[in-house]
Amino acid sequence: MGILNVTPDSFSDGGRYLDAEAAMAHGMDMVAQGADIIDVGGESTRPGAEPVPESVELARVLPVVEALSRHVRVSIDTVKPEVAAAAIQAGASLVNDVSASLFEVAASGAVGWVAVHMQGSPTTMQVAPHYDDVLNEVYGFVLERARMAMRAGVKEVWVDPGIGFGKTMAHNLSLLHHLPQLVRSAEATGCAGVLVGTSRKRFLGLLAEPGSDEPAGVEDRLEGSLATAALAMVSGVSMVRVHDVSVTVQAARLYGPAA
Repeated sequence: MGILNVTPDSFSDGGRYLDAEAAMAHGMDMVAQGADIIDVGGESTRPGAEPVPESVELARVLPVVEALSRHVRVSIDTVKPEVAAAAIQAGASLVNDVSASLFEVAASGAVGWVAVHMQGSPTTMQVAPHYDDVLNEVYGFVLERARMAMRAGVKEVWVDPGIGFGKTMAHNLSLLHHLPQLVRSAEATGCAGVLVGTSRKRFLGLLAEPGSDEPAGVEDRLEGSLATAALAMVSGVSMVRVHDVSVTVQAARLYGPAA
């Protein structure tokens, strides 16, 4: 899954693809690099991000979704039911939902749906996140939402533990270490698979600068992005959400013959 942020303020590529023509060109470039799905988002979910009006989000994403869906499978990354429904009409066939609440929209549109775990909202999620048992709470939540979606009629349900969405470094690493547990549970539940997105996230920048309170910049997080994507693949994860498509596809091809 290639990431396409049609936003001015996303943490890694904010502003680069706000223009619809630039976004479409980048989407097609990721397709050429081997992306199977392009995930289009018009509202940043970076820590501290503020929500944008529905009309603004619609204007950002709909032309891009409509254009790209003629060439590749498109996912809409949104928490707004109206945006999800309009994107489905424009050609999106997957709803990537960090609110884990839009399964009825997906069911009505006969499309797939991703249940992502997030503690709080993007504005507040990284303000002292806390869990009594991060594995049971996160995995239990997304699997229960998956079951709700299936009961509502969604045929293709994915679960995503939401790395970086209201989690500390320790939470992120524990969730990654125990991914095989989530994969087994998702399979037993009847899910299409597990989706993981670690690409360029802040905790990777902190790992790249041990002993520092300041993370390495997003341009210095490729190694960590690739390492965690490979870890996810080896753990049985079926989809990884990435900025750097070409090198991740190469990693997937290296892993694939041995799988």
